[in-house]
Amino acid sequence: MTTPYPNYISPEGFAKLRAEYDHLLGVERPAIVEVVSWAAGNGDRSENGDYLYGRKRMREIDFQLKRLSKKMKDAKVVDARQQGDKSRVYFGATVTIADEDDNHRIVTLVGNDETDIEAGRIGWSSPIARALRGAAIGDLRRVMLPSGEKEYEVMAIRYPD
Repeated sequence: MTTPYPNYISPEGFAKLRAEYDHLLGVERPAIVEVVSWAAGNGDRSENGDYLYGRKRMREIDFQLKRLSKKMKDAKVVDARQQGDKSRVYFGATVTIADEDDNHRIVTLVGNDETDIEAGRIGWSSPIARALRGAAIGDLRRVMLPSGEKEYEVMAIRYPD
């Protein structure tokens, strides 16, 4: 499925995808191949749990490798430290926003594969991130959330050094 926006990702996020891919390909898959080969040599495969589980796990690993490969191929690595206009919200920005009740929240716009709500890392294509894109300090942005419409004011914008 092709998305209408690039699959932005930070250098750190891309490195994590790459490390997961390398681990699956270089460690987990060879270990499972070894188990399947050993189990296949034990005779009747139809009732051989090691063989059946190993084949199932190998399919899962192959699926995951294919998924990670596609993500890495489609990824556009963006280093937020090199952002030219740091007065506006773009990919990689850490933004302090305040709602109508003056509740402050700090969010960082990251790639969709790097989202971690608990850590304040919101995906680039999330409703809040889409509303904040291009905003400057003092700008008001309306966001349609599942709980209803909310308005946020951009209080501060920071990029990594």
